[in-house]
Amino acid sequence: MATGPRMMAPICLVENEDNRLKVNSDAINILERTSEHVVIVAIVGLYRTGKSYLMNRLAGQNHGFPLGSTVRSETKGIWMWCVPHPLKPNHTLVLLDTEGLGDIEKGDPTNDSWIFALAVLLSSTFVYNSMGTINHQALDQLHYVAELSERIRAKSSPQTDDLKDSAEFAGFFPDFVWTVRDFTLELELDGHPITEDEYLENALKLIKGLATLVVTYVDAINSGAVPCLENAVTTLAQRENSAAVQKAANHYREQMAQRLRLPTDTLQELLDVHAACEKEAIAVFMELSFKDENQEFQKELVIIIEKKKEDFLLQNEEASIKYCKSKLEHFSEPLMKSISGGNFSVPGGYNLYLEAKKKVECAYNQVPRKGVKANEVLQGFLQSLVPMEDSILQSDKALTAGEKAIAEEQAKKEAAEKEQELLRQKQKEQEQRLEAQERSHQEHIHQLKEKMEKEKEDFLREQDRVLEHKMRVQREMLIEGFEKKSEELNKEIKQLKAEIERKKEEEPSGLLGFFATIGKTVIDVVTLPFKLAKCFIPQNR
Repeated sequence: MATGPRMMAPICLVENEDNRLKVNSDAINILERTSEHVVIVAIVGLYRTGKSYLMNRLAGQNHGFPLGSTVRSETKGIWMWCVPHPLKPNHTLVLLDTEGLGDIEKGDPTNDSWIFALAVLLSSTFVYNSMGTINHQALDQLHYVAELSERIRAKSSPQTDDLKDSAEFAGFFPDFVWTVRDFTLELELDGHPITEDEYLENALKLIKGLATLVVTYVDAINSGAVPCLENAVTTLAQRENSAAVQKAANHYREQMAQRLRLPTDTLQELLDVHAACEKEAIAVFMELSFKDENQEFQKELVIIIEKKKEDFLLQNEEASIKYCKSKLEHFSEPLMKSISGGNFSVPGGYNLYLEAKKKVECAYNQVPRKGVKANEVLQGFLQSLVPMEDSILQSDKALTAGEKAIAEEQAKKEAAEKEQELLRQKQKEQEQRLEAQERSHQEHIHQLKEKMEKEKEDFLREQDRVLEHKMRVQREMLIEGFEKKSEELNKEIKQLKAEIERKKEEEPSGLLGFFATIGKTVIDVVTLPFKLAKCFIPQNR
C-alpha cells in the first residue's frame, strides 16, 4: 500500500546560513519514507511579494509557511511541506517555498542564483511570483534564468549538436508558471482581447541585442565548467534502480511466503504461485526504475528472483521429505516391530509380510498433501526393506524353490515399475520448470516492452512540445527581424522532425538480446537435471 508523509507544518529542506547551503537530514528522511508519486511545486520571486501566502493557499491552509509584514525576508533557504494531493489519489504534493530573491541584507548575490537553480532542478512545476505587470523591470528581475547557464549543464561532455543540447534541457526543466500579483491591466493587445498565456508569450518575445536561452545554454554546456545534470541523473538512476531491485525482490519474497503452504501438493502449484508473485515483482520494478541502461538492473532482478525461487523449491522439497518420513515412520512402526520380533519367520510368513507392507503403503497413499517428494520417500523406504524381505522369503518353508523364484522376479518387476514411475515424475517436473522459466522470460519481456513503448510515447510527446516551441520562436524571429537566427533555428527544426520520425519507426531495442546471457545461464542450470533424468528413464518396448 502506497504511503506518503503527512506533515502538520513545513520543515526546512535546504538551510541557508551565512550564504552556505546545507541539506536538512530530517527533511530528507521524510521524503525517503514516502512510496507515493510526488508532484513538486516550487515558488521563487523577489522577497516580500507574498510567495509564502500563495503556497499556504495551495496547501489548503491559511497558515504554515511563515508570513511577514515588514521589509525583512521571513523565509531562509528552501522550506518543504508535504500534503495529500487535492486531486490525485495516492499522490503527495510537495510544496517548496524559497528564500526571497534580491534581499538587500544579503552580502553575496550569487546565493540567490543557487536558490533559484535548486528550485528549478527540484520541481516538476516552477512558479515565478512577481508584482504588478510583466514589463522590462520584471524581465530584468528574472535574470536568474540566464544565470542558470552558469550553474548547470545537461551533458557530462561538451556537445557540438545544438539540437541535442536544447532537447536535453527541455527534458530536465519543469513546467513554468508566472504568477503576477495585483495585476490591473486589461488583457488586450492591438485592440483584441488576449489570454493570460498570450500575454506572457508576448512579454517574453525576443528583443534585439538579447540572445535566446537555447544559445546561452549551449554555450555554457560547451564550456565544460559547470555542474552536470546528466551525471546527477545517472547517479540518481543507479541509486533508485538499486532500490527498485531490492523492493521488487522483497515483494516477491514476502508474497511467496504469504501465499505458499509448504509442502505444496505438486510442483506446478508452487510454480503457479511463483509466476503470480514474479509478475507483481516485475511490475514493482518497472514502476520504480528509470534509465536502466541495457536493462542491467532488470537482469540483476532476474537472477535474484531465480535464486529465491530455487530457495523456495528447496524448502518445499525439504518440507515434503520431513513430512513424508514422519508419516512413514508412524505407519510402519507395527511392521518394523513384527520384523524385529520374528513374527514373519514362520511358514507362510512371507505372505503375512506382504500384507503388512501393503497396509503401510495404503495408509501412506491416503495422506493428502505429502508434497513433491512423496514417491521418492516411499521408494527409498521400500528399498530399505529389500534385504529383510529377501531374508523372510528365503526362510519361508511353506514356499517351494520355484515359488520363491517367481516371488523374487515379481518383487524386482514391481521395484522397476516404481523406479520408472519416479523417473517419469522427475522428467515431468523438469519440463514444468522449463515451462515456468520460459513464462518468466516472456513476462519480463512483455513488461519491459510495455515500459519502453510508454517511454517512447513520452519522448515523442516531449519532442513534439519542443518542436512546437521552436517553430513558435522561429515565427517570432521572422516578425522581429532575426532572419539569421531564424535560419539557424530552421535547421534545428528539420533535424528535430527527422529525429521524431526516426524514433516513431524505431523498434524497442534490447528485447531480443535481453536474456542472451542470463537466460542461457539459468536455463542450463534448470535443464541439466532434466537431461540426466531423461538418460536413465527406461523406454517402453
